[in-house]
Amino acid sequence: MRDLLVLLLFSYGAIKAFKNPYYGALLWVWIGVMNPHRLGWGFAYSMPFALISVIITAMSMFAHPKEVRWPKSAPISILILMVFWMCVTTALAIHPAESASVLVDVLKVMLMVVVTAAVVRTREEILGLIGVLVFSIGYFGAKGGIFTILKGGSERVWGPTASPIEGNNELAVALIVTIPLIYYAMLQADTALRLPVLKHVGKKWFKRGLMTLICLCTFAALGSQSRGALLAISAMGAMLWWRSKSKLSIGLVILLLAPAAVMFMPDEWSSRMHTIKTYDEDESAMGRINAWTMAFNIANSRLFGAGFVTDSPFVYQMYAPNPNFVIVAHSIYFQILGQHGYIGLLLYLLFWLKTYQIAGRLEKSGAGLEEFEWVRQLGTCFKVSLVGFAVGGAFLSLAYWDMPYYLMGILVATDLWSRRRLAELGGGGAQRSGTNAVGTMSVTSGVMQ
Repeated sequence: MRDLLVLLLFSYGAIKAFKNPYYGALLWVWIGVMNPHRLGWGFAYSMPFALISVIITAMSMFAHPKEVRWPKSAPISILILMVFWMCVTTALAIHPAESASVLVDVLKVMLMVVVTAAVVRTREEILGLIGVLVFSIGYFGAKGGIFTILKGGSERVWGPTASPIEGNNELAVALIVTIPLIYYAMLQADTALRLPVLKHVGKKWFKRGLMTLICLCTFAALGSQSRGALLAISAMGAMLWWRSKSKLSIGLVILLLAPAAVMFMPDEWSSRMHTIKTYDEDESAMGRINAWTMAFNIANSRLFGAGFVTDSPFVYQMYAPNPNFVIVAHSIYFQILGQHGYIGLLLYLLFWLKTYQIAGRLEKSGAGLEEFEWVRQLGTCFKVSLVGFAVGGAFLSLAYWDMPYYLMGILVATDLWSRRRLAELGGGGAQRSGTNAVGTMSVTSGVMQ
């Protein structure tokens, strides 16, 4: 039944994609982030949905070139430089064949990130892409949250099988990154409910449903028993409070819910969280420090890093303090450092810095214009998500996980929309609309364009 449902949904999206490449990008994002075909046990499990969505999207882009525009921005340019540098480090890798195999998968993700940013242009399309991300990760948050409540937090929550977020730690970070997006969807309830798929849903129930989803995602993140997730959700909560205009109400909610959620978790959870203070007595933590030290040693010895494959006994024998404790980097920063050297890390950090700056620019976009309120809210919420990923990713090997890159694509698309709209208003658009420029144009152009 699940296999048939996935096939039907994919087929419907494919038909839409032939008419507009935007829907092809949505298909790719849905398949790549959620991996819905892995939730079944039949014929759909191994079907090449991702490849099919790429082919359909490419065909649609050629058939409808007017629906595509190059997403000119600093993060996109840096991303291209970063990919070029990865190709160089792969050619000079310690394990070139294995690294080349990983490079192919990374190139697929990066290419489709650029494609997605190129075909998402209007406000509704931006909100639709955010909706796909919320649904794709929120499904596991709802499922994991209910599981945590029913089990009293005694068992860990795991992610979808055969996906980058299969592990409990990875799923927790995915949920933390998604929570601000869910909150943003709540803020955009009026616009979201104009979409055909939601037009019969009441505004009150829509908001209640999303608020419930936020609570379930929080419980699921705690139920993962991830120590990194606890640090990330703390940083994200502080950031959300700081950026919020309603500091008093948000602060009261955090003060009331946070202790209640922590007290709900069992003693085993509390004991595991307390090991953050005694990391030097924890084998897992010491293994990560060993891997991080190795990444430094590689970067100091090799300008181009070791390539994509560093978690091998051969590499550990050469560079690790403890060559017998072989694990992956468990940090996006040390992962990039060991694989691509200091230049690769510099490009990676610069990429996210420029992405964060775009979010900051959107936060101030169209000051005083009601039409741009959705843009400003998007900038604020996405800054919170990026902080959650920056903190949570410090303890996980998720440097090439695609969802954060889609956040960049959304920010770039929104920035292009904002700049174009401000140019229109500055060029006489406001005068043509009279004194009600903001209100009228937000309905006729701001919502749809």
